Amino acid sequence: MALAYELRCRECGKRYENAPLSICDECFSPLEVFVDLDLAKGTVTRDSIAQGPTSMWRYQSLLPVPEDYVPTTPSGWTPLVKAPNLGARIGASNLYIKNDAVCMPTLSFKDRVVAVALANAQAFGFDTVGCSSTGNLANAVAAHAARLGLKTYILVPSDLEAAKILNTEVYGANLVRIDGNYDHVNRLCSQIADRFHWGFVNVNLRPYYAEGSKTVGYEIAEQLGWRLPDNIVCPMAGGSLITKIKKAFRELVELGLVEDKPVRFFGAQATGCSPISVAVKTGADHIDPQRPNTIARSLAIGNPADGVYAVRVIRQSGGWAEDVSDVEIVSGIRELAETEGIFTETAGGVTTAITARLYAHGRIHPDEVTVSCITGNGLKTTDALAGCFPAKEAVRPRLVDFEEYIDRNQFASELVTGRK
Repeated sequence: MALAYELRCRECGKRYENAPLSICDECFSPLEVFVDLDLAKGTVTRDSIAQGPTSMWRYQSLLPVPEDYVPTTPSGWTPLVKAPNLGARIGASNLYIKNDAVCMPTLSFKDRVVAVALANAQAFGFDTVGCSSTGNLANAVAAHAARLGLKTYILVPSDLEAAKILNTEVYGANLVRIDGNYDHVNRLCSQIADRFHWGFVNVNLRPYYAEGSKTVGYEIAEQLGWRLPDNIVCPMAGGSLITKIKKAFRELVELGLVEDKPVRFFGAQATGCSPISVAVKTGADHIDPQRPNTIARSLAIGNPADGVYAVRVIRQSGGWAEDVSDVEIVSGIRELAETEGIFTETAGGVTTAITARLYAHGRIHPDEVTVSCITGNGLKTTDALAGCFPAKEAVRPRLVDFEEYIDRNQFASELVTGRK
């Protein structure tokens, strides 16, 4: 049974029926979906969830989608893996990776939010959908819309990574490169949505889109054996993901599916675009927009829509926010790959590097259950590693040549001893 849900203003509380709206007409604050959890108590149980599909749709009763909606794409239910090798390197004995680098179908957590947004786009009768994007969202909208038979117009900054552009156009999307940064693109999309009456997932469909992120939190709790972690480390672009993981944990507590406990939230940004982390560090109650300048383009939102709410979640939980340089981002990508075999994009490099710093600075204790959220796949941002792995000499297919190669690379002593 699907639950009743509605839109409410996040500040003044004004209530709205479900519609493609994102801004309150009373106080101009953002709208948010509120699901009636009272209807779920006693019917949504651990057993009922376990009997659902091995995808994010096992939580369909807690998501704002039409009651008769039949999902067509099995997004979500990504691995939560313990990270002993990375943990040993950074001083963590209870570290987990939530690996949305393998989320279906486009290898980022954006598949979750798009799945919910487009369910509502169909319910509202849109035949054309779109988004403003720094890459991952563009990929997800294009792929999901292709499967649903919807037309797409996707707007991106002109300097977006080539792999992300290819991974959008391959689905037949109408991709429009804009000479500006994400914030310029997003403003234009707001105007287009009004002018053409299209469903833009992160504009007029944003309240529904954002709710898809809750499934990250639901899965973490279930995969930990229906318990909450001590800490969450989460990358921040617009700031929505960290707030929705918090919301998911609160809903699970209200439903009696997990025991309540304090969870601290830690936000991760790139120094070249860090408006949320700066606000946390300086104690500001507002966000000062920044002009993005970082290789972590998927986090390059200088004026984050949910920035103030992300700051509140971090502060109220007793957490913290950090940012790291481009050099540290590349190191984070390599460290996660070398230790745990997970190839993440630049946003994951940010999260990994900041997770290490939080342990080093004593903000997270070694034995606490900590989940680091990896939100995208490294195959999308290979240009960030340009020059890290220069082409090596070719060796002739003879044993003697291979032995000479080993000798030249200073591994002869160990290998010869092993061979003997």
